[in-house]
Amino acid sequence: MANEANDSIAQPRPGALFLVATPIGNLGDLSERARDTLRDAGLLLAEDTRHTVQLLNACGIVRPPGSIESLHEHNERSRVQRVLERLQSGVRVALVSDAGTPLVSDPGAALVRAAIEAGIEVVAVPGPCAAIAALSVAGLPAERFAFEGFLPAKPSARLKVLQGLAAEPRTLVFYEAPHRLRESLHDLAQALGADRPAAVAREITKRFESVYRDSLAELAARAARDPDMARGEIVLVVQGAAGEAAAEHADVDGLLRVLLAELPVAQAAKLAARITGRARRDLYERALALGSPQR
Repeated sequence: MANEANDSIAQPRPGALFLVATPIGNLGDLSERARDTLRDAGLLLAEDTRHTVQLLNACGIVRPPGSIESLHEHNERSRVQRVLERLQSGVRVALVSDAGTPLVSDPGAALVRAAIEAGIEVVAVPGPCAAIAALSVAGLPAERFAFEGFLPAKPSARLKVLQGLAAEPRTLVFYEAPHRLRESLHDLAQALGADRPAAVAREITKRFESVYRDSLAELAARAARDPDMARGEIVLVVQGAAGEAAAEHADVDGLLRVLLAELPVAQAAKLAARITGRARRDLYERALALGSPQR
């Protein structure tokens, strides 16, 4: 029955580009289809060839010498044309990131755009994705969500981004580096509200997989005292703004936009504080996040 189902699926033509999802920890999550694609593609493009070779070896996949090349953020644009030529000559090419689904906070977007523009078939070989896995176990609304990738490393830029998301009603999903977890949780609590429900998922599918569920303030406090919380790969999931909070932010944003059209940021924030009774500093930061032609 399985073979009949597979036979009913249209097979990609020669010269297709395959985007192959690979395990984020547990090697058992590599699908049979992904395994076959990694073995049979004429060219395998890897974010880090050393990492991918380790994966292939662990899974017993043998490839011909010289059939694995690197494609990462520093060389992608320079290699796109050469890869396109290989695709146009009929070579099937597979693209993998270090873990998870390619292009999700990983390289490959420039190659995919170029392939589509050149009329080349682009095929997804779906599988593991840390963002989706974390969302599924967070215990927060998952019907609608916004994936924001990695937050900025600089505190001022990070806070500005978060303030811009304060009124977002959808569940928010972020990736974060372990050494920035404590600071990011603090900024999330400050920008989105200390009581906002959230989850920190670390080392998903791995031996020390853990999911911490609490308010942003409590999660920030725990991260400050528990070093284990900031070890390994981390995904942050934060509940979206409630209806009243979202409406309140929308009202304030509307007021600020009107004022910013006529006034510099500082004056707009000062006047908005008088009108709304809210803290001038908070409104100033929000005005910066919204931007101003007068700034």
